Order: sequence, then structure tokens, then C-alpha cells
Amino acid sequence: MTETGAVSPLPQRVDWDGTQLHLVLAPHAQVDVCLDAQHYARLRADAQGQARLALPFSPSGHARLNLQLRAGGIESAAVSLRLGYPGLARAGETAALAPLGSQDYVDVAAQADGLAREVAIVIPVYNAPAAVAACLDSVLAHTRGAARLIVIDDASPDPAVAELLARYRDCRGLTVLGNERNLGFTATANRGIAAAGSADVVLLNADTEVAPHWLSGLRRAAWACADTASATAVSDNAGAFSVPELEQHNPFPQEWTFTDAALALRQQAGSAYPRLPTGNGFCLYLKRAVLDAIGVLDAQAFPQGYGEENDWCQRAEAAGWHHVIAGDVLVRHARSQSFGEQRRHTLGAAGMAVLRARWPRYEADVGASLYSPRRRVLDWRVRCAYAGSRPQPRVLCWEEAAAPAGFAVYRCWRAPEGLALLAPDGTQCIEQHLADATVAAACSEAEWSASFARLLQKYAIDRVYGALPSTFARVALLLAIDTDTVAAPRPFGRDA
Repeated sequence: MTETGAVSPLPQRVDWDGTQLHLVLAPHAQVDVCLDAQHYARLRADAQGQARLALPFSPSGHARLNLQLRAGGIESAAVSLRLGYPGLARAGETAALAPLGSQDYVDVAAQADGLAREVAIVIPVYNAPAAVAACLDSVLAHTRGAARLIVIDDASPDPAVAELLARYRDCRGLTVLGNERNLGFTATANRGIAAAGSADVVLLNADTEVAPHWLSGLRRAAWACADTASATAVSDNAGAFSVPELEQHNPFPQEWTFTDAALALRQQAGSAYPRLPTGNGFCLYLKRAVLDAIGVLDAQAFPQGYGEENDWCQRAEAAGWHHVIAGDVLVRHARSQSFGEQRRHTLGAAGMAVLRARWPRYEADVGASLYSPRRRVLDWRVRCAYAGSRPQPRVLCWEEAAAPAGFAVYRCWRAPEGLALLAPDGTQCIEQHLADATVAAACSEAEWSASFARLLQKYAIDRVYGALPSTFARVALLLAIDTDTVAAPRPFGRDA
């Protein structure tokens, strides 16, 4: 009972069986579940007052989590739960986020061809020259690996657009095209897909900005699983792909830059890529094999966009492919720079009508996937990252290599027992792959390289210092991570 005599809105009973939380509330009552002081999920009880929440893996990377429940302005006392063990205990200290135990890592050896494939970044342009300039400059500054850029002006009436694009025409790796008449977003995107030839494609809106490692992050997400058709970045403002709060504009933490936020997600969001029945064309990686198999975007049904990528994704799903969210790739998105908010809503409604007619289960399938365990974990980890301190880039020093200043420094070496990784504080060995000495002695160089590739991905290493074995240097190159001896190629530049 509360002080006024009313029944408390908090659950009457809370049980934890090791993998699932079971709450007993008033029928249809709602309660917010907080883990380690950050909102994780909002649950609604059924007609019998039952509500359940599964935790198939730990969101924090630790076995123990503190649990609090909030409802009606009242918050329960914190208790502790342990993954794999039933019952609740006294709350303990909250630990910093650790790498997730369940993640999707790209197999660098098996997917070497995919990781080395050329990617064509296609940017349709219509008006909004200031946004276009910011987008292009960020892509030119932060793209590494085999890539080229195709910019297509869809007959923008603003003369400043042509003047702007003229400044980029002599940039190596960048092609500027122009439509003689306005074709609409979808036909313009299809023109870019055709101009890309046999390359994979990233569709990128002209009102976006990217950060370091953006393309390598999308590549990893797309190639971590063979049957992935597309990978979509997350954003501060991209509807269902907004983090940490869906369908909202999410400001970055106070005094953080966009680059700070992108780095925080790269390090903390994890690569447990959630699946969704669709992608989002604001920043969407498309595999060429799927484009060849099911065709391009439907420009007739969706001439101005707003539904064309959803339809394409549904066609891919019908052919046996799936789509993932690259939760560790943050892309800034202004939205509605070309058409304005009102027209965006009008076009969105028209596109949704077509989607409903073609794919009756589309909305239900999307709704069900938005609250999958992996998606809940992604949003929760972003909340935790934003509540923490500003991140530092991470470097890995191989063996006795000198450590640079201004970075979080990990140190790695090849020991008889396997690869060992020392934490930035220099006091704790946090990882030891191939830890059995007998097993390590029998490992092939390919197995050592696979272990090294996983370390680079798991700890979101930005750069490697030291004289790496040649096979390890090849791994870093495929992951677009610079080393002392082999730098990931910069595809764009000015010819002398």
C-alpha cells in the first residue's frame, strides 16, 4: 500500500528463474524494468496480470545485473539477479559494460572476398546544398577500403547545388552525375546502382554525416552471416533505426560531438546485430548478389522513395535472405532536408499504403522485431554508453611496441598459451584465446589469425602499433584498421 492507501502499482510478485523474469501485476498494468540503473524494457501485464521478460544473454556482458522496477512514479529497491541461476539477491555495485558474450563476428578468412569487395556509395541529391556538403565531406574524410562515391543530382532547382558539386568533380574516386530532368529519388538511386557495376552498394541520404570506421562497420555487419542481404546503420534520427529511443530525435550527451557518440557506439553497442524485416535507405548496405537475384528498387510504385527500400527488403526476405541493424555504426541524420516535414509524411503515408497491400504482415513483423532481445540490448547499451564518460579511441600495441598518448591502450602478445590481451589499466589480462597450451601449440597460422580477428572486432580497436606477423597485418587490412606497416586505402583524394 502507498501512503494514501492506494494499491502500489509495483508488481505484487517478482520471480527470476535464471533466464526469465516473471512479474505479477494488476491486469493490464505497465511497469518499467531497469537494469543497472538504465531503462531496459516496458512491460504490460495480460488480463491475468502476468508479465514476462526473457534475458537469453546478459546485456552488460556480466553475469550479475541489478534490477529495479518503476511504475506510477514509484521505484522498487534494487535487487541482484544472476544469469543462469534462479532467485534474487542483494544488489551489488554496477560494473562497466563488457563485451557481449553473444555477438556476430565476421569470419575474416571465410569472408575475405566480401570484405575486400568494392563498395559504391550512392548519394542522390536534391537541393539542400549545405547538408550535401556536410555529407560529402564526412564521407571523403572517413571512408577507408575499396570504395567509390557516386553522387547524382536529380535536377535540383537550387543553382547552389550545381556550384557545390562542381567543386568535387576532380576528386579521385568520386563521380558526379546529373539527371536532365527530375526522376525522383528511387529512379535516381537505381541509376546509381546501375553505375556501380558489380560492386556492393551503400545507399546514403544526402542529409547524413558519417564518422570513422562507418563503412568497415557496415561491411562487417553485412558479411558476418552469409544469408544477410542488407545492413542498416543506426542514427540519432531515423525512425525505427533511432537509438536509444525509437521514433525520436536522440540528442547526443552534453558537450559530446557526433564523433564522440559514434565512437561510443562502436566501442559499447556490441555486434549482436538485431534482425528486422526491413532496412532503411538513409544508410543501407546492399549486397550485389541480392540485387542481381531480386532486382533493384521499384521506382514505379515508390517514385519519390518512402517505402522503396522496405519493399526491396521484403522481396529479399521472400527469397530467403534477411536484414540486420549494424548497431555499432552511428550515422547522423537531419531528415526532410529535401522535401520538408509535411511532404515527408504525405509520401510516407502513400508508400505505406502500397506496402500494406503487397505485404500484409509487414507492419506486424516489424513491430514484433523492434522489441527482440537483441534490439532491447542494443538500445540499453547505448543508454549506458551515453550515461558514461566521453570515449577515447582504442589502440592495440603488439608486444613491446611504444604506446601513443591520448588513447586507450590495449597490449597484445603471442604467448605459449595463446593470444593474450592486457586491459588499458595495465593490470589485468582480460582475454586469452586458445588458452590451452597443448591446443595452442597445434594451431595453424589461420587459427591464430582468426583469434586475432576476433580480438580486433570484440574490442573495437581503431589502430594497431608494432611489427605484426604478416597474416595478422592482412587481418587488420581486411577490417580496415590501420597498422604501422599497412594502412587501409583511402579511396578518395585530389590528383596533383
